[in-house]
Amino acid sequence: MPMIDPNFPLIDLHRHLDGSVRIETILELGRKHNLPLPAWDIEGLRPQVQITKPQPGVMAYIAKFEWMVGILVDYADCRRIAYENVEDARNEGLDYVELRFSPWFMAEPHGLDPAGIVEAVIDGVTEAQREIERKVNLIGIISRTYGPDSAKAELNALLNCRDDIVALDLAGDEANFPGELFVDHMHLAKDAGWHITIHAGESAGAESVWQALKGLGAERIGHGVHAEEDEELLHYMAENGIGIEANLTSNVQTSTVPDYASHPLRRFLEDGLMATINTDNTGVSGIDLPYEYEVAAPAAGLTKVQIHQAQRNALEVAFLSQPEKQELLSKYTGDAPL
Repeated sequence: MPMIDPNFPLIDLHRHLDGSVRIETILELGRKHNLPLPAWDIEGLRPQVQITKPQPGVMAYIAKFEWMVGILVDYADCRRIAYENVEDARNEGLDYVELRFSPWFMAEPHGLDPAGIVEAVIDGVTEAQREIERKVNLIGIISRTYGPDSAKAELNALLNCRDDIVALDLAGDEANFPGELFVDHMHLAKDAGWHITIHAGESAGAESVWQALKGLGAERIGHGVHAEEDEELLHYMAENGIGIEANLTSNVQTSTVPDYASHPLRRFLEDGLMATINTDNTGVSGIDLPYEYEVAAPAAGLTKVQIHQAQRNALEVAFLSQPEKQELLSKYTGDAPL
């Protein structure tokens, strides 16, 4: 029984562009640039770049990104993977996707300029939107993992193209680089007119989610798994319409939860939180959004009604204007109001 509501837009709000690279593209760019890939065929390379069994934490999961970004030798490569991300979203049946990326992370393997990365990604997505006719917005990431000074440089690279980006995210090593280090960064992002979404409650506890909300001004929380440990926090998030970007499969793969059935997404929805279903990294996790709806969500105990509610929540908390939301919805409902 299909779980996706065919009469409502299908949306992914939490997808890392740099973790959603095709294996075929890794192979092609590896050959083009004479890179030392660990294998030279799809099935040989797959276990090197995709998760095949749960990892002992988020940073072990992120290690699988090595060749996702390791093949980005020049800016043309960055444009290519950005374009292909939009193409893949179309092929999955998505109506709207928010693609997030860390220019510092993408630039590091081959010493590229993060500002050039930002421009290349925007060029690739812009070209894809024009040709493929899919609605896409970009979220810039500053990576905790490199510390606040590098994050400031990364933020400056993103701010060079502030009109082409809708939001700022903080991602990376949550356990060792708490959000308190990045308060000033988020003030600058808000001054630029951006929305704020924060990875929190994945490798740290509920206190990390509180800090993201109160200290960083988050409107949405990426993952947020450990929010379930604090009843007051759940109430606050429900009362304030805070979006939760849930990522079922990646949370199992990072051992944030032991299995789908242990994931708190069902509880979030039962408690009235604006929880949504997303992919995180289609390339690293080896999944797509239909898989998360049709396989992962039922395995996490969600009913069809709850899955449809998560699908509706995604439109509600998307970083879109009301006219843009109405335009997406009108493809399914005509001119009926939201």
